Amino acid sequence: MNITLASFPTTFETERMLLRGYQPGDGAWYYAMSLKNREHLQWYEWDNVAANLASVEEAETLMRDLAAGWQAQKYFFIAAFAKTSGEFIAQIYIGPVDWKLPEFEIGYFVEVDHEGQGFVTEAVKAVLGILFSQMHAHRVRLTCDQTNTRSFRVAERCHMQLEGCLRENRRNPDGTYSSSLVYSILESEYTPK
Repeated sequence: MNITLASFPTTFETERMLLRGYQPGDGAWYYAMSLKNREHLQWYEWDNVAANLASVEEAETLMRDLAAGWQAQKYFFIAAFAKTSGEFIAQIYIGPVDWKLPEFEIGYFVEVDHEGQGFVTEAVKAVLGILFSQMHAHRVRLTCDQTNTRSFRVAERCHMQLEGCLRENRRNPDGTYSSSLVYSILESEYTPK
């Protein structure tokens, strides 16, 4: 099987969420969400695609770019919505690192009003299931700030192993430096839950 022909599903669900790729037409609500979450994203996600949008038009261009990137299998940006309310809950990022291995990188942020409710862990577990069962991943990695307790707790709840610490590999918005923790999980370690 040619791994590069594998395709990440454009929609899927978990117990509490509907998840899908971004689409043209999502720009207006995405821009409003980005404004609401700007301060929330400032420290750990200041370089996230959602953190610095200047207009609805810019957000709409981003939505089109993310949809095109998905089609080209450059990356997969996923929006998670609550089944009960339809509210945006979180964004999950999947980046192919090496299609030959294959290895993927995962990242995420949760909408400020939904922190601490287990949504990201639920979404990441579902994404790991797809990566290992449908995308035939051998390895999935995650990198997060050493001080971002919520983020590395998600990795631990998803049974990812700590590989190491990249010391002062990132400059923060205030000019200080921070270190990153690197986690991973191998196909042989993954157990569907």
